[in-house]
Amino acid sequence: MRLRTFFPLLMLVMVSGCHAGEAQTPEETGEMPYGEVDFAFFTPRALPAVVTKALIIDDEKVVSTYRTLDSTPGDPDTTQIWNNRVRMHAQFNKSRHPPVLMLFCWDSIIDKKTYETRITFSSSLRDAMSTPAGKDRRGNIAWYKTLLFGLAPEGKVRIWLQNSGPVANLPVEPVKITTLSGDKLDACKDVPSRIDFNYSIPDEYDQYIKDFIQGKKYPYGNW
Repeated sequence: MRLRTFFPLLMLVMVSGCHAGEAQTPEETGEMPYGEVDFAFFTPRALPAVVTKALIIDDEKVVSTYRTLDSTPGDPDTTQIWNNRVRMHAQFNKSRHPPVLMLFCWDSIIDKKTYETRITFSSSLRDAMSTPAGKDRRGNIAWYKTLLFGLAPEGKVRIWLQNSGPVANLPVEPVKITTLSGDKLDACKDVPSRIDFNYSIPDEYDQYIKDFIQGKKYPYGNW
């Protein structure tokens, strides 16, 4: 199947919940050397967002839909610029193999907008995620086994690979990344929001957010 046909397929699955062909069994697809691949989302400090739905086509053409996702925390050390030493752990956000294509819906509380992000990954991602990358603090093999997604105002998304050892995260440059909003939403237009976009600023903000962004040009930082 050509890559250009995958996003219509992703949107079909997102909207209808149907499967693209027959999913292969674990015995047919194998697994990564360390088991499942993790993926996690986070935001800069005091610029909250929440991911509401995600879908992945991995490099074994297995389609996975995620309606229950881990939370999207704000990183207290990500201020002004991205922090490339963010450490995240995934409980629900897991895939058997690295993604080829990914689509996810997310709400920016700061922007009062819903975004739809579509990503095409390079085939080199699997190589990076299946190659030993040193040792962790216990002397075990370290792997780049977690994909990190930083979500910032105005629909900006950055991607890294998190190493299971002590080294800094590795930036990931996708083949293509597109973020839609407003009347351009497609797969995410009917996904229910988990936040109330009708709050007023600053009365209904959490106090820590009001205190932190006070006096800063919106949106603060370089994302």
